[in-house]
Amino acid sequence: MAEKKPGDPVAASTKEPKPPRLGLRENLPQFLLLVAINALVGGMVGQERTVLPLLAEDTFGITAFSAMLTFILVFGAVKAVTNFFAGALSDRYGRKPVLVAGWLVGLPVPFLLIWAPTWGWVVAANVLLGINQGLTWSTTVIMKIDLVGPRRRGFAMGFNEAAGYGAVALAAFATGYIASEYGLRPEPFYLGIAFAALGLGLSTLFVRETQGFAELEAATHLENGAEPPVPVSTSEVFWLVSFKDKALSACSQAGLANNLNDGLSWGVFPIYFAAAGVPLGRIGILAALYPAVWGLGQLVTGALSDRIGRKPLIAGGMFVQAVGIALVAATEGFGPWAFAAMVLGVGTAMVYPTLLAAVGDVAHPNWRARAVGVYRLWRDAGFAVGALLVGILADSHGATFAIWAVAALTALSGLVVVLRMYETHPPSARVG
Repeated sequence: MAEKKPGDPVAASTKEPKPPRLGLRENLPQFLLLVAINALVGGMVGQERTVLPLLAEDTFGITAFSAMLTFILVFGAVKAVTNFFAGALSDRYGRKPVLVAGWLVGLPVPFLLIWAPTWGWVVAANVLLGINQGLTWSTTVIMKIDLVGPRRRGFAMGFNEAAGYGAVALAAFATGYIASEYGLRPEPFYLGIAFAALGLGLSTLFVRETQGFAELEAATHLENGAEPPVPVSTSEVFWLVSFKDKALSACSQAGLANNLNDGLSWGVFPIYFAAAGVPLGRIGILAALYPAVWGLGQLVTGALSDRIGRKPLIAGGMFVQAVGIALVAATEGFGPWAFAAMVLGVGTAMVYPTLLAAVGDVAHPNWRARAVGVYRLWRDAGFAVGALLVGILADSHGATFAIWAVAALTALSGLVVVLRMYETHPPSARVG
């Protein structure tokens, strides 16, 4: 038999695929695809930000905050639990199957919101939305961490969250405008149909599995003094992230407080502004400003955490958020509230990608996906905790009192970070 030459097409077709290489530049096309997909994930939430609280009051006659916020409570509780399982499922079955499953679950959401004859249908839609967000957002986070390696982890998380929350802002603004022109239903939710169809198509056809990149990093991973022993079981990972490790547990409580704030902004602020006589179109602008500044700011803060460390941005961001929330309670009018929304967005941008990067710093590649899942369980439990707490306080003492209470809790969370968290990104690992 004749020997095959290197240039022979048969020989070329039997070459083994190149082994994975860690790094942003090495994996840029796949990284940017995941950024685009996460923007679609954010758009699925953004379609609700302006319209749904107003729909509760206008269409279904729900005026009590505790009843109105059930959709956020259910969304947060389901998403939190789904985050936990998304990490474990990603480790067991791979990242891509979990991502595709999340989009399949999300497909019915806009149709349920369009056709809902009762508020119960809206709550059911948010059960599915919670599963969709838990599976898709968790998986895009994990896949980007897999691809880029440790040195640019903060930048990667900043880019990921900027895309997601930039899309939340654009969808909130767009649906507010559409609702002001055409009504609260069905036109604003047509965007959600497009988001779900595009997300499913791109994830199925073009996304590649990234679990091999995590295995590569694990093979070359060096243990250091700040890193805890490698857990074996999921229950050990849960205990470590939730309570035992000082940095991971500080991140978990800060994440919970952060999303408590987001739930307040999502569920209460539109009604609060409407009660003050702000027109629907301007409520859409206010609803969009917070995630817009949050999203764009993460392009800076994620990379900044790679240079100066994680702890200063996390602690400082919680205090800035507290100021932004307090300004909503202390001022009146579109201009002051727009400024307060931007301050809140700056604080959230400081915190959001940095918390994920810190978890990625500490967690071993072999159990990182589960660690991210546990952290996101606590973070998104903030939606449920916030819906309960804010609903009860707003109904019993008024919305302004509830807003002040959340500002105080946010400041307390920042103090916990100052006192408990150690720096997870030492100078030797920093960029520049």
